[in-house]
Amino acid sequence: MKIEKTGMDILPVGLGCWAIGGEWTDMGAQAGWGDVDDEVSLRALQTGLDMGVKLIDTANIYGAGHSEELVGEALRGKRDQAVVVTKFGILCDEEKKCTAGIVQSGEDIVRSCEDSLRRLKTDYIDVFLFHCGDYDLKKAPMVLDTLEDLVRAGKIRYYGWSTSDPERAGLFAAGNHAVMMEFAENVLEDDPGMTGFCGEKRLTGLCRSPLAMGILTGKYRAGMQMPENDLRGKHAAPWMEYFIDGKPNEAFLGRLDAIREILTSDGRTLAQGCICWILGRGKGLIPIPGFKSEKQVRENVSAVDFGPLTRQQMAEIDRILKRNV
Repeated sequence: MKIEKTGMDILPVGLGCWAIGGEWTDMGAQAGWGDVDDEVSLRALQTGLDMGVKLIDTANIYGAGHSEELVGEALRGKRDQAVVVTKFGILCDEEKKCTAGIVQSGEDIVRSCEDSLRRLKTDYIDVFLFHCGDYDLKKAPMVLDTLEDLVRAGKIRYYGWSTSDPERAGLFAAGNHAVMMEFAENVLEDDPGMTGFCGEKRLTGLCRSPLAMGILTGKYRAGMQMPENDLRGKHAAPWMEYFIDGKPNEAFLGRLDAIREILTSDGRTLAQGCICWILGRGKGLIPIPGFKSEKQVRENVSAVDFGPLTRQQMAEIDRILKRNV
């Protein structure tokens, strides 16, 4: 598929690099995904590249910069093989491994861009995404103007906003180099507002949480306890809905069981079925499943070989989940 307005041709699945960043905290809450091994992460990134993946999604705050560093290392000598998407807006302290407020000025944004370029070991970013989903609309024009300045300076090629609010997305969509919006989208949490907006504006929709932080892989059962150094554990941030008190949300598990047979038909694994659901949800949507191993990357990327779910399968899932009825 092509990223609209850019001509960039990519595989319709990306690599989400939050999990490989390692431990860090956000406003005191654990924001990492438990134990990681950098060598394993680098092999997994290479596996994705070898399988034809081009889009790599990361952010300055993932591991307080460490995720970007790993992406930069993986792309050493092969930068032109990838479409690098990284996010800004939330400031980070690389030494203390924590977030440090949000951008307040154009200078903050430029500095964040330079820091990301350093960690990524590159001189340009393909798509620079604003990470503050509910940022004050009155201040947003400053962000947009700064992004256009960064395009003119050759630091970034395109930009977008990681937000689930069509009004905010609409402000950026008016920009000359806006090509992408990121929002949560998975088989249990459809966002017709944002998918419809992206389709109407010819923008690529980057679908975060396509596997609902692991719930949709079938790996987690009711009552399982997540490690305390995992953002899904007991000390999770208040916004965490996929895991409650460190255990899988049983409401999600129940809804998943109801559609499991459809998702796993035709030889797909559960995770592959959920990725294929997004491929069937609409043109221009790219799921960016996270990973911590080569095996997970192979499974996720191989979903593309099955193609989208059929219209009949999509409709049956909507019926079972009582959507659009």
